Formats: sequence, structure tokens, C-alpha cells
Amino acid sequence: MAGYRVAVVGATGLVGRTILKVLQERQLPVDDLVALASRRSAGTRLAFGGDEVEVRALEGFAFGGVDLAFFSAGATVSREHAPPAARGAALVVDNSSAFRMDPAVPLVVPEVNARLLAGYRGIVANPNCSTIQMAVTLQPLHQAFGLESVVVSTYQSVSGTGARGIRALEHELATGERDDASPYPHPIALNVLPHIDVLAADGWSGEERKMIGETRKIMNLPSLQVVPTTVRVPVRVGHSEAVYARFRERVDVAGAREVLERASGVVVVDQPEGDLYPLAVHAEGQDEVFVGRIRQPDGDERGLALWIVADNLRKGAATNAVQIAECHIAAGREERRASYA
Repeated sequence: MAGYRVAVVGATGLVGRTILKVLQERQLPVDDLVALASRRSAGTRLAFGGDEVEVRALEGFAFGGVDLAFFSAGATVSREHAPPAARGAALVVDNSSAFRMDPAVPLVVPEVNARLLAGYRGIVANPNCSTIQMAVTLQPLHQAFGLESVVVSTYQSVSGTGARGIRALEHELATGERDDASPYPHPIALNVLPHIDVLAADGWSGEERKMIGETRKIMNLPSLQVVPTTVRVPVRVGHSEAVYARFRERVDVAGAREVLERASGVVVVDQPEGDLYPLAVHAEGQDEVFVGRIRQPDGDERGLALWIVADNLRKGAATNAVQIAECHIAAGREERRASYA
């Protein structure tokens, strides 16, 4: 199998390093890996493929000859560099919020809408981490029962804020004092912050608005009612969500469990009598979305309550991005086969 020239922008960050790891684990055929970051990170050496690659400065890099480019350096960098990269590369997968709500840019969770990648070239947006795990879970239930509305409270780990979030938590746990460089407005150790992204004048946070708009776009349900409350918790890696979903059709716990057990990318962990349910510490390092605490409110034949957990650095970011590339490659093979037929 012919290999690809792959660029990773933001290679020294938490998600960038995880992309390198996932590329190797999933054995994407990479002939040439180009690690890119800011000028201050240029010269850093990163392990890849049994060897090391030297990080190069993104500024001035020409993407001609690059087959796949992964961007994970923030929306400002993506807005400036992803469009020219897309002119030079066959596919750009962007992990930032820069293009997610652009109607011309596919927003892809492969288990939900990989079909959008067929014949596509250009920028593909990788959704928000908390949106991804919810969409993976709700899509098969929607197909079976018809989703009408969602109420979700998230419990998001500090790694969702990058290395700064992890450092802030570790510093507070070690010293008992808030780190001056903390990205949070209040202490995070032994605390819970109902504040992720910017709080707007209408009371909604940027993270909550992302979950609303992105879920509607991914699932192609523009009128879907989504009511999120996004919360930062003192967990290192792994986002958890408490979801109440309401459907058009009657649903029961046994039927929902059967649907989820058949769903791609979902693992059901639901034996509460044995204290078995999804935990962030168990999801860390895994690529699946874990679902448990499946239950139904009394007298509510069209509602379900669920507990959903996933590794936000992997399925919530890096793994989903690499899966997008895999789907793109597979779609290209199908196109070539069809042209020879």
C-alpha cells in the first residue's frame, strides 16, 4: 500500500502528540511525517515510527505534496493556515472551532455521517469533544426511535483545556494554592466550575452553544432541542455526560440497550447491581464511547436517561480526526474501483 505524506500542525500539544500516537496505533500508511508548531517549539524532537521527527516552524511552510494535514493549534492558526493548506493537501482535518459551523465545511463523526467524505477534498471540521461522544451515542437511538430533544450536563476534564489545565490541577493538588497561570477563573482542585469557554450576556457559554449547533449539524436535525450545561471537573482525562433524551417513538431500556450494543464505536457498561458503569479513569486511553446507567423515568415511555464517558483526547479529538482520514482514504479507493469498473 502506498504511503502518505502527513502534516500535523500543533504537534507538540496534547492533542497533536495524541494524533501522532493514534496514527501509529491504527497503522495509517505514513511515508513522511511533518511535525509543525510555533517557532518557539521548532527543533523539538518527537517520537514517531520507532524514530524521531524534528518539529518545524509552521510559518512559511508550504503544504504542496502533503496528502493529509491535521490541524490542532487553535482557531486563530487554523483560520490563517488551513485554507492555503487545503489548496496544497488532499484533505485537511481541523480540530478547532474555526470552520465547524461553516455550511460549506463537513463536520464529521465517522459513526454518524462519514458519507459526507465521499468525493470530498478540502477542509473537514472535527467536532467539539463533548459533542462527539454524545452524537456517537444518540445517532443509533435516533435511527431506531426518532430523537426529539436532549438535555445534557457535562463533566469535562482539565485536559480539555490542554496542558495548562493539567498543570493547574496538579499544582493546586500539590500546593493547595491556585496557580497564577491557571486558565480557570476559580480553583479547580476539589471544585466544580459550571463555566467552559466564554459566558455570554444571555447566560449561555461558548461550549454550550457549540454543543447545540454542532449536534444539530452532525445529526442533520436543524430543529433539535439541545439544552446543555457544561461543567469543568477536577479529572485529568475523560469527559462524562449525564443525558436525558426524548424520542418520537416509545422506547424501553431493553430495546435501547440492544440498539447501543450493536452500535459502532459504542461499548455498553451497565451492570449497576455490580457497581459497573462507565468511569473516566477506565475510558482514558480508549477509543470507544462508553454508555451505562441506562434507565427510564417513571411514566415516561419516550424518554431515556444515559451516562456517557469517553477519552476527550482520543475519541474526542485525535482518534476521530484519524478516523476521518481513514474514511477519506477508503472513499478514494472506492472511487478508483468504480472508475475502473
